[in-house]
Amino acid sequence: MRPSGRSFNEMRAVSLEAGVSKHAEGSCLVKFGDTHVLVTATWDEMTPPWLRGQGRGWVTAEYGMLPRSTNERMKREAKGGQQSGRTQEIQRLIGRALRAIVDLKALGERQILIDCDVIQADGGTRTASITGAWVALRQCVNWARANGIIKPDPIIDTVAAISCGIVNGAPALDLDYAEDSTAGTDANFVITGKGGLVEVQGTAEGAPFSDEQFLALLAMARAGCTDLSRVQLGALL
Repeated sequence: MRPSGRSFNEMRAVSLEAGVSKHAEGSCLVKFGDTHVLVTATWDEMTPPWLRGQGRGWVTAEYGMLPRSTNERMKREAKGGQQSGRTQEIQRLIGRALRAIVDLKALGERQILIDCDVIQADGGTRTASITGAWVALRQCVNWARANGIIKPDPIIDTVAAISCGIVNGAPALDLDYAEDSTAGTDANFVITGKGGLVEVQGTAEGAPFSDEQFLALLAMARAGCTDLSRVQLGALL
């Protein structure tokens, strides 16, 4: 049995609430069990300087954890003057995941800025951020189209993410912190609604994992992301 009492192919309770921010063009409060992330999307008519004149836009992301999102208070990275390597890696992952399902030429010379702020952490903050970020991105693009800023829809698919791992020798879906911190193998999968793999992160924390175990994790992740895509679309109704 898992510490949470869930079956090995069962996700935590997932909630995606769109439009939670009064000011942002797109927003989503995403909850994967006790992991809660506030995601906002901001429309910007300016592209990064290095993209100007190329006829295409950009989608980028920033990620951070609030001081009491974990058991003990952590210092704000801004106070230290630099971001940790973990923070930089996660926000680049979020940006890559979203750009994979956006036609940047259809976006034009504009950018969308995604902010992911972890309110409460219990494992899977990066996968929750990606899943909620798509909802905020979709809402932001809907706003731009409704206001006549762009006509073609630059979003070509959904994208979601889920964690998996080998826990006590068995593949398990959507790890919480109790499992993530002790898993023999820890993996994250980013998958589009059409089934395309955007990113796969897998690490053996102890003994190496086999091809069979990897394929079992991939099958679990595909099923989980399919369910998440339905929740994403339902949040926008």
